[in-house]
Amino acid sequence: MNNNTFDAIVIGSGISGGWAAKELCEKGLKTLVLERGRNVRHKEDYPTMHTPPWEFPLRGQLSLKVKQENPIVSRCYAFKDDADHFFVKDNEHPYIQDKPFDWIRGYQVGGKSLLWARQVQRWSKYDFEGPGRDGFAVDWPIRYEDIAPWYSYVEHFIGVSGNKDGLDTLPDGEFLPAWEMNKVEKTIQEKVNAAYSDRKFIIGRCAHLTKPAPHHQAQGRGQCMARSLCQRGCPFGAYFSSNSSTLPAAEATGNLSIKPHSVVHSIIYDDAKAKATGVRVIDAETMETTEYYAKVIFVNASALNSNLILLNSKSKRFPNGLGNDNGLLGTHIAFHNYRGTLSAKMDGFMEDYYYGRRPTAIMMPNFRNVKQQEMDFLRGYMTFYSAGRGGWGGARNADFGPGFKEANSEAMPWRVFMMMQGETIPKAENRVYLDEKLKDKWGIPQLRVDVGYDENDDLSLKDFLNQGAEMLEKAGCKDVKQNDSGQAPGLDIHEMGGVRMGKDPETSLLGKYHQMHACPNVYVTDGASMTSTGTQNPSLTYMAFTARAVDHAVKALKRKDL
Repeated sequence: MNNNTFDAIVIGSGISGGWAAKELCEKGLKTLVLERGRNVRHKEDYPTMHTPPWEFPLRGQLSLKVKQENPIVSRCYAFKDDADHFFVKDNEHPYIQDKPFDWIRGYQVGGKSLLWARQVQRWSKYDFEGPGRDGFAVDWPIRYEDIAPWYSYVEHFIGVSGNKDGLDTLPDGEFLPAWEMNKVEKTIQEKVNAAYSDRKFIIGRCAHLTKPAPHHQAQGRGQCMARSLCQRGCPFGAYFSSNSSTLPAAEATGNLSIKPHSVVHSIIYDDAKAKATGVRVIDAETMETTEYYAKVIFVNASALNSNLILLNSKSKRFPNGLGNDNGLLGTHIAFHNYRGTLSAKMDGFMEDYYYGRRPTAIMMPNFRNVKQQEMDFLRGYMTFYSAGRGGWGGARNADFGPGFKEANSEAMPWRVFMMMQGETIPKAENRVYLDEKLKDKWGIPQLRVDVGYDENDDLSLKDFLNQGAEMLEKAGCKDVKQNDSGQAPGLDIHEMGGVRMGKDPETSLLGKYHQMHACPNVYVTDGASMTSTGTQNPSLTYMAFTARAVDHAVKALKRKDL
């Protein structure tokens, strides 16, 4: 037991788990990080980071066999043969879909921080006020003012590019220089911003080092080269990941221990001590069971896995899962609605082009139901667009030689793409729970996912398609086409909830510092803790929540409150 005892245990090494490890270690706690997947070391374990496209047999695509064997994960835009080694394959970790749900996962040290889209926006005061004001979900136990300094703390460390835009619906942060728009994108921005008083397009904010600060360079991180090969792992450390940033910072303290291949079975609860005392782990390779002990435990296994672990953490005190006195554990799962897209053509600008790549799009914060309920649906959506010229003309159907050259001599028009990122409403019937019979290879019950769309999602989607088309037409675009992808929930990779925060233990699982109401030495700071989803990309909020929660936990430990 002495050899397996630490000050703190962190379950998961992804975006929030890496932050928990960094903060705990830097505050002097001997910390164990448990990761169910293999070890991935920065640079050393990015096998395709410099591979030229012609060295991939399928030029970055997937074989028909791989697609047939992986119908779920192959729907993800980044699952190609340059990065498939960072994704969970469909047959490796099964789950049960009561309704269609595409659960995209990355089990390795660093988790999905190696694969994320790196878009980071703060929530505004309206996002934290929305549920309580409009009467859905439960009221958040915190407000923007509580988290604002932690947003700044995180942004400074990870590096975020963006402009100071002065929008109360999308607060400014600590920014590195922003990426540039091309001429057509600027034209659309100017015309739409001028046409609407409540809508402002701005350049996207992303966790890429456009101009590394000295503290980034001290981490060994360098400037983003805009290679658009991020899913392979970045050898420059130019975008934020646990592997290039938080985990090395934690390791530098001498307080970090990482154990890969550690499948967490459950959290151990001691009825006599009335608190959690450790974590039960099954070795992914040997199947050996080991118990590790700590005074405080951070659950950061990613939203659905965190729900699974807590549901499986049963004891005499908690027969239905750790902290689950109110029966709400695993309920009120929500996500982001990505179904709506638009495409259009922009005439003219044929003398204009652009050079290089850019890791972000142009975005507009939500403008629906921001300050009061106005529409026939709750909440709203963020909007993203980009414009470019490209394609091969008729060359795809031409022979090589003169036909190929002739087909490519035709100047290609500008095309515009627009998409939504819609808030969904947490509901009790959108839930995950444990199957009573089916287990995985480690003897852990498989997770059943019963999550779907509702009428609110359809109404929000319809509004986006109509408003998006109107905005593009006002900007001068032609041939606007609307599309509902019909994709299943989950493909947004923004699943949230199940262990939500709240003010009342009767209606929530966590308090304002992410402690479990019924087991205060267990903190949950990943997507599972979210009370509502907002319309912004969620990862920045997870990181800020985690840093704030660690600060609270360490102070509580010093007071001997845990």
